[in-house]
Amino acid sequence: MGIQNIIFGIIALLTFFFAGKAFLRIWRNINFGKDEATPAGQRSERFKNTLLIAFGQKKMFARPIAATLHLFIYAAFLVTQIELLDIFVDGIFGTHRFFYPYLGGFYTFIISFIEVLSVLALIATIAFIARRHFIKLPRFQSPELKGSPTRDALTILVAEIFLITFIFLMNTADMANANGEYGFLVSGWIYEIWYSLGVKSPEAFHIIERIGWWGHILMVFAYLNYLPYSKHLHIIFAFPNTFYAKINSKGEMENMPDIQKEVASMLDPNAAFNAPTENMEMPKFGAKDIFDLSWKQMLAAYTCTECGRCTSSCPANLTGKALSPRKIMMDMRDRAEEVAINIDANKTEFIKAELKTETSVLTKENYDDGKNLFSYITEEELRACTTCNACVEACPVSISPLDIIVELRRNLILEQSKSPESWNSMFNAIDNNGAPWAFPRDDRDKWIAEAMK
Repeated sequence: MGIQNIIFGIIALLTFFFAGKAFLRIWRNINFGKDEATPAGQRSERFKNTLLIAFGQKKMFARPIAATLHLFIYAAFLVTQIELLDIFVDGIFGTHRFFYPYLGGFYTFIISFIEVLSVLALIATIAFIARRHFIKLPRFQSPELKGSPTRDALTILVAEIFLITFIFLMNTADMANANGEYGFLVSGWIYEIWYSLGVKSPEAFHIIERIGWWGHILMVFAYLNYLPYSKHLHIIFAFPNTFYAKINSKGEMENMPDIQKEVASMLDPNAAFNAPTENMEMPKFGAKDIFDLSWKQMLAAYTCTECGRCTSSCPANLTGKALSPRKIMMDMRDRAEEVAINIDANKTEFIKAELKTETSVLTKENYDDGKNLFSYITEEELRACTTCNACVEACPVSISPLDIIVELRRNLILEQSKSPESWNSMFNAIDNNGAPWAFPRDDRDKWIAEAMK
């Protein structure tokens, strides 16, 4: 084992240590949400959705051009892991192309296939940069993408170019050192170009191969540590999010148990509430902060790819209203990160006064910094939603911004009594007349009696 292998081992251990800490922090943030039982039954349907939607990219193909470009990068990402395994084994044990002697021609086929996919991924990467920064597609120019979200997307796309460049440097230099023995498809063409340009020095080939090898693996290690801070977490979380996504009817909403009991008591006196006790907690309606949402809804926030398909399909947004379902998901994530930073720093000034002691530690249970999700999301945005499910239908990783919007709107109306006057008139009409129209039921039914005459 040489010095390079020792250095590789140290870097790998540090990479996994720091990446592991970052991923555990993300999982902690997801669990800021309330406990919610994992869905029972219908596992075959859930596995089918995970296979078709998360793995098979089924919903992406509603927009074929973007889907095809994304498929090039996605396929290259998956298949390149085979060569990455080869690099990792060589890095640990000091071997070189460990699997080649055992696989022979099949190894050449695999690497050639990876190279073809890498070329396609390079084309797709350049196209995605052009779509965002030169063609400037409208869904990538929204206000919520200004600043760090745009830099994040560009960082990953540029990193992809470097990854592909390094892998071709490594493979082509290896071909040159072995006098073309490996027979890799794309590297073989590059190898011939090098020779025609007079690049024939074995020492130069060795240096280029080392640059490619180290460059590729270091980029992979850097990406692994960057991932927890990037929207590209969806490459991991798309699978559990799709598995746990609702598979009932699209328009079905979760009822609120306390409201159901209230309605039941109005319809049937025998279903009335139990008498309140002195220590009984006041019921909470909807969600005011991330702590009122479920862990599955928090998982959805960290799964969001920021692709904007939800927003570009939203009829409210298309008619110029303030609502952007993508922004709702990004705001949830931003709020979770704000809370996480304060908890990690143990800012005890944010502990609820009634729970504060000299030894108190800031946790999600005693957290109160005077802010909530309404510090990020305006009433105007929430009221603009028509609950049409267009955003849910459009999301390629089965996120439901609608569920979050409904929970926030319930809190606005039932706890904060903030609803437009036109809504209050509708609520009163439903309460008094059983319908949103301000006409008694008997008057509405008169036409039936007249028609029967």
